[in-house]
Amino acid sequence: MNLGIINAMGNTPTVFIHGSPSYYAKLEGFNPFGSIKDRAAAYVLQKGYEEEVITPKTNIIESSSGNFAIALAAVCQIYRNVFTCVVDKNLLPINKKILECYNAKIVIADKADENGSYLKNRLDIVKDLIDKIDNSYWVNQYDNAYIRQAYYDTIGSELCNKFSEINYLFVPVSTCGTISGLSKRMKEEYPFIKIIAVDVIGSKIFCDATSEKRHIPGMGASIVPGNLSFASIDDVISVSEKDAICHCRKLLRQGILAGGSSGATSAAVEKYFKGLSADGVIISIFPDRGERYFSTIYNSEWCKKMYDLAFD
Repeated sequence: MNLGIINAMGNTPTVFIHGSPSYYAKLEGFNPFGSIKDRAAAYVLQKGYEEEVITPKTNIIESSSGNFAIALAAVCQIYRNVFTCVVDKNLLPINKKILECYNAKIVIADKADENGSYLKNRLDIVKDLIDKIDNSYWVNQYDNAYIRQAYYDTIGSELCNKFSEINYLFVPVSTCGTISGLSKRMKEEYPFIKIIAVDVIGSKIFCDATSEKRHIPGMGASIVPGNLSFASIDDVISVSEKDAICHCRKLLRQGILAGGSSGATSAAVEKYFKGLSADGVIISIFPDRGERYFSTIYNSEWCKKMYDLAFD
């Protein structure tokens, strides 16, 4: 089996971002399938095979409509495992096309809860599929030790090898797999580091009272992920989708076509240090790049309609 493209994963560039304050960004969109989720998808399959939890006949099942779905579809294609992806009806056309190219089986959830989220319906479908399909494996990105370890071992080690000191690390959250593994590794290496979780307004990870609807995939979550209990977090910054969009557009001036979570992280750095002195080394995680957001963040008509934002 040729795992060459998987072996090329990681060691993504870290670039200096000019801003208020300036900081370093780890550009995870340079992974082969386009996001930080590539690391977790590859790690889950690798460890699953090593520990014989997964075999060539295992049907891999997951609920995801975004980057993790695409990463799993690509990795399953390489391993020749069948991949069944449970998505919601708001699946972006470009993501659907990519999943189809990687031969993923797509199952659509269409029953929204009172807040417009399809997650509960998606998870119900996953459980039903697990019961019906013999030799199936639910990745469960919201609570999976393989995923937490993936970020500890990979991006965590890369940052530790590159920087002798890190004072602040900004990590966007959704399933919280990244921040759980990464925060553990960072705290071991840099005892005085501050880990800042970046959430989006409308997410229920840290605030169950919210009813604001989210429109940009990949940011926040409508449940509290099991992974969160393994994370070591010093502060939480919640930003609006509007601010995330504006920062994506700002990053274009520095040549960076950023995804929504990356824009949110940029906005969080600025918000966190407003009125404060930014002493020390600041690192932010940019999870993906922007091509998959052409119909939303980089669509001026959509931005005007949804958030009354006007861009030249």
